[in-house]
Amino acid sequence: MEENLNQYWKTVVNTIQDGVMIVTPDGQIVSVNQALVDMTGYAREELIGAPCSILGCSTCELARGIPQCHFCVMFEKGELRRQKCGLVRKDGTRLPVVKNASVLRDADGSVIGAVETITDISDLVDKEAQIEIFRRELSAEDSFHGIVGRDARMQQVFDLIDGVAQTDAPVVIYGESGTGKELVAKAIHDAGPRHDQPFIKVNCAALNESLLESELFGHVRGAYTGAHKDRVGRFESAADGDIFLDEIGDLPMATQVKLLRVLEEKVIERVGDHRPIPVRARIITATNRDLPELVAKGQFRQDLYYRINVIPIRIPPLRERREDIALLASHFFRRSQMKSGKQVRGISREAMDQILRHPWPGNVRELRSAFEYALVACKTDMIEPRDLPAEVFRQSEVCLPGEVSGRSLDEIKKERLRKALEEAGGNRSEAARILGISRTSVWSQMKRYGIGSG
Repeated sequence: MEENLNQYWKTVVNTIQDGVMIVTPDGQIVSVNQALVDMTGYAREELIGAPCSILGCSTCELARGIPQCHFCVMFEKGELRRQKCGLVRKDGTRLPVVKNASVLRDADGSVIGAVETITDISDLVDKEAQIEIFRRELSAEDSFHGIVGRDARMQQVFDLIDGVAQTDAPVVIYGESGTGKELVAKAIHDAGPRHDQPFIKVNCAALNESLLESELFGHVRGAYTGAHKDRVGRFESAADGDIFLDEIGDLPMATQVKLLRVLEEKVIERVGDHRPIPVRARIITATNRDLPELVAKGQFRQDLYYRINVIPIRIPPLRERREDIALLASHFFRRSQMKSGKQVRGISREAMDQILRHPWPGNVRELRSAFEYALVACKTDMIEPRDLPAEVFRQSEVCLPGEVSGRSLDEIKKERLRKALEEAGGNRSEAARILGISRTSVWSQMKRYGIGSG
């Protein structure tokens, strides 16, 4: 019976995932379980009979020096609880662990040894290291409210953000798709006195005219088919905060008239109602289009243009701030690496050369998407040119920065859009992934360049 019980206890101890070790009062190991063998890399025969110092515990080293007592601190106290330390494996690598220990006594109360459990916390330590890297990433010297850049033109943008954040004047942000217009709008909000108030975003190109007006101004029950109850619009939701109207150049003319009234009179009317509702939110707009050209064509109201263009901020495209490409590449690599959890050490020189040669028509968004793709495609410990999206790889082989000036940006973007749609079989979402832009931007560009979806 006693032999069976011993066998049962051996099975139980060997099933435990934590390492278990029993030592004598003089520190000699007399028993270990399979988990400790796997954890340390030593064979069971190498551990049994060896001194506990074989494991090179970082905290036990401090406790030595008292004859016949390698566990002096624990033996004095009778136990050890949640002690973080490092063990040294047989191959010389260090393993972070948490130890718990208790003395063992016989029937007379005399100490006959100690039992110790050892928990491997290397995964936790790796996660803590990643969190620390992420924390440093967020507070990087080359970032401003999450916008990365050290180029002189970006520094001017940062100065403008600081200045306009303290005012209530309307701001319009100009920039190509993917330059980070929404980040700039959010930075204006965060840097100003309205930072503790709502920041409400609306994409003016994503909805048709009737839905857009309901989204912006709200509606009353029965205003149109399907309006079963009153609805608060985005302007009311913004309260004393900021409302960000993206793609303002695509705003329908009828909605432009109503937005002009909001700017001039600070009131709105819900769809289906004529009662004015005061609004206090500051309006920030953004566009990737040439508003003066739209005004000249009669597609954008001149009076509205003058009202929103009080403080213009122009974000330079990535090809005009080439100093920032390597900086942003490293930034997005680290973020994508942390998201994926893959053990990729860095970007090869050849891949970085390809990245620096690419014209980046999709700007920062395209660069970010390129690294999200590369981390998935990478099968080694370094990102190589073959891991980059095919569009980036192909264009960087044939299109050096000096050659971009030979064609207009619209020609480049139109050609890339046509190729992406062809490769995606007309699927807009897939084309957006290939180009590193949003599906809405794909739809807007198709409309602008007169390209059908197939």
